[in-house]
Amino acid sequence: MKHDPQDAPRTWQEVEDVDEPEDLGAQQIDADQDASYSCWACGEDIVIPIDLTMGARQDYVEDCPVCCRPNEIHVEVEPESGHIRCWNDAVG
Repeated sequence: MKHDPQDAPRTWQEVEDVDEPEDLGAQQIDADQDASYSCWACGEDIVIPIDLTMGARQDYVEDCPVCCRPNEIHVEVEPESGHIRCWNDAVG
């Protein structure tokens, strides 16, 4: 039975707040944050680095290192609080 990506649940993780949230410049942020998501296809929990120097909103596709299926990764940093959200969607 083929898995329909539209049926896959969206998952996200809240990451610890960033120091100096009012300035999202690379020199003000610890760029070594990690987050995790659950692969929509195999359910494996995947830990990914969050590079905050790439901006307050990031969207990219990353293959699951376990099953090799693509996951669309989304990262958002709230400018006021420095709060980070990370979640994924199925690609397809």
